[in-house]
Amino acid sequence: MKTTSRSLSLVFLLLFAITIVGQGGRGAMTTGAKHQVFGDVKVDTGPTDKPIMLDFILFNEYGNQLFTQRISNNGRYRFNDINDGRYYVVVQFEGAEIERFIVDFSSPIKSDMQKDIQLQARNLAEVAKAAVISAKDKYDRPSKHTSLFSKAEEAVKNKKYDEASTFLKQIVDADAGDFPAWLELGHVYFSQKNFPEAEKAYTQAIAKHPDYVTAMISLGRVRIAEKNFDGAIEVLDKAVKTQPDSAQANYFLGEAYLQNKKGSLGVNYLNEALKLDPIGMADAHLRLAALFNAVGMKDKAALEYEQYLKKVPNTPDKKKLEEYITANKKP
Repeated sequence: MKTTSRSLSLVFLLLFAITIVGQGGRGAMTTGAKHQVFGDVKVDTGPTDKPIMLDFILFNEYGNQLFTQRISNNGRYRFNDINDGRYYVVVQFEGAEIERFIVDFSSPIKSDMQKDIQLQARNLAEVAKAAVISAKDKYDRPSKHTSLFSKAEEAVKNKKYDEASTFLKQIVDADAGDFPAWLELGHVYFSQKNFPEAEKAYTQAIAKHPDYVTAMISLGRVRIAEKNFDGAIEVLDKAVKTQPDSAQANYFLGEAYLQNKKGSLGVNYLNEALKLDPIGMADAHLRLAALFNAVGMKDKAALEYEQYLKKVPNTPDKKKLEEYITANKKP
């Protein structure tokens, strides 16, 4: 998935209203139950009243695409039967990402999440022009391979990772230049925590497409998981230089510096990630707070926790963070 430039932020005004609603009552305890995230979508298209379509895509924490829905303005999106865990939802207009937000169902408390989205389209012609996906991240594969790729995606949705890797390896064995297939193969291995094979696949994707920022970020994450922090910093630094407005590249570069005990070098990147994507990168507040707490700057840590709670009010650690804030925030 290609993220276009932040020029879209000049075209759309996005206002999010989040309501956490528990089935059978707020915060109903239902061990092992499924979850759902949903919301109403309202778009002010101005005097033309021209209908537009938005794509809502649900990803798991490893970056694997699970479900997609196309919603018209004044419609409602809904993802049902979500397992415990962390996810994120990406909102796209004509293939361009305009926003994303985190969905955290790691708590044992069953809570549905309602996130209503209001958009004001100021100039749809300008949006359509800006939303064109860069051709450099497309790959024209033959129909036979397209079918295999679709089968792999379906297998990933059903968590049949061995089956998915079989399909993807058939593609790259026949066409080693298919960099999106290498990327997806890396995601499959990452989901299986097979980090050495994931690194090989991501490296192949970058070798075939040197400016492939998505693969650079994925390779950096693998190296962080392997505790190869110098290697992670190397590839993530390149990702940030290639695409400075990538919130994820900035976040993970900051994280790599923190893990490498060079927190002072990571602060700017974590703050930049928050600037670029205040909601989606909310976890950066936690990382900054941990850094400030470790060096005795507890008042600054308290401020970071406070900002985090404003963005993620349903976190299972809410009470603990509130106690820290009360104890350490300066009057």
